Amino acid sequence: MITLKGENIYLRALEPNDLEFVYAMENDQSIWEVSNTQTPYSRFLVKQYLENAHQDIYEAKQLRLAICQDEDFPALGLIDLFEFDPKNNRAGVGIVIQGTANRKQNIGSEALELLIRYAFYHLNLHQLYANIGAENEASIALFTKFGFEKIGTKKDWTFVNGVYKDEAIFQLLSKNI
Repeated sequence: MITLKGENIYLRALEPNDLEFVYAMENDQSIWEVSNTQTPYSRFLVKQYLENAHQDIYEAKQLRLAICQDEDFPALGLIDLFEFDPKNNRAGVGIVIQGTANRKQNIGSEALELLIRYAFYHLNLHQLYANIGAENEASIALFTKFGFEKIGTKKDWTFVNGVYKDEAIFQLLSKNI
């Protein structure tokens, strides 16, 4: 049986009451580099997004889940499957944990492990990939912990604060888990 509940966290669909959390995450300029955000989002746009979040992954080509510790606490982060490609059985993975205090607490590891199992055993995907800034040691360590392998580097891929930065692409094949 596939579960999106781990030992310390669970993944759930976004709810209308996640408006302020998603708004804060999307507008946190400290994470724009990892989320590829270019401009601020209004509450109106986030509300519209949440109203359409009920779409199935086959329709939206994306699945965004909130990372939570228990029923009484708000979300701690977001984890996504994006660019879902059912023909080729692959999707990209992205994760962000809100606030430095919540990082290095094993939250990201547990969330990624749950999402990998969901992607391979429920959606029957063949591969997952992650685009990670070449200098983002924490994300590289997280994804390689679960068997993602670096398969290439996109040189000068992102322009951040006046500097071009490389982005690495990591891949995990279902046969390797």
